[in-house]
Amino acid sequence: MLENKLAPAPDRLRRALVCSLACGPALGRGEPPLQRPRVPILAFHRFASAVQDSMTVRIAHFEAQLGLLQSLSCQVIPLSTWVAWRLAKAKGEDLPLPPRAVVLTADDGHRSQFEVMAPRLRERGWPVTLFIYPSAISNAAYAMTWAQLRELAADTRVSVQSHTYWHPDLLRERERMTPAAFQRFAGDQLTRSRDTLEQQLGRPVTLLAWPFGQSDDALARQAAEAGYLAAFSLGNRSATAADPPFTVPRHLVVDSVNLRQLAARLEAAFGDKAAP
Repeated sequence: MLENKLAPAPDRLRRALVCSLACGPALGRGEPPLQRPRVPILAFHRFASAVQDSMTVRIAHFEAQLGLLQSLSCQVIPLSTWVAWRLAKAKGEDLPLPPRAVVLTADDGHRSQFEVMAPRLRERGWPVTLFIYPSAISNAAYAMTWAQLRELAADTRVSVQSHTYWHPDLLRERERMTPAAFQRFAGDQLTRSRDTLEQQLGRPVTLLAWPFGQSDDALARQAAEAGYLAAFSLGNRSATAADPPFTVPRHLVVDSVNLRQLAARLEAAFGDKAAP
């Protein structure tokens, strides 16, 4: 029963994929100051030798994507560094970011993040943030175990953050509940995830990725009230100081994103050329 509840829902994944792949208009060099710098935050999910679903990236393709980041002289920074920069901007302060900065994230806690992604990032010394929904860990067949997640979290370059407790479609759940019931439900998803991760890993959890990249203003307020500093969605735009801190966009990276497309998105963020 729990396995069925946790398994990815194909219709919702396809809907989220279509939504996230809709690129906004490219920004030019004559942008307002808050639009610079633009930092691509890349969102991965799972890896395999062959494509198994819409969120899988083939291992060979993933290695080529990492090689592309190196060839473009990208500087991979922790997500926490970007958040600190964004919060400083909100206070009128200015923390420097390295040129051609890129952030790597991965959602859901799939075991291939432990088996495939982590070793390849470790050998490059690159940080990554894992957005985890704890109900799957040591429970769902496709997910990491707590022992594996603890092993990753022991590396200071790996940050483990919240993806709610069991990855519900919050906007759909809102439609099915009374306002009071939904507020309780959403609050439980936000706080139970954070509290479980902190208890299991012994590290603070202050960031959130919205399931399916979907949220609204009321959920953003509730996440802030729950103590989160920022929350991340999808949308295939690079993040800027102008983005609301609780709907920060990320680029969804799936196998159908070829190297030319990924390079164009990165180069557009760095001001080299327009996005496709």
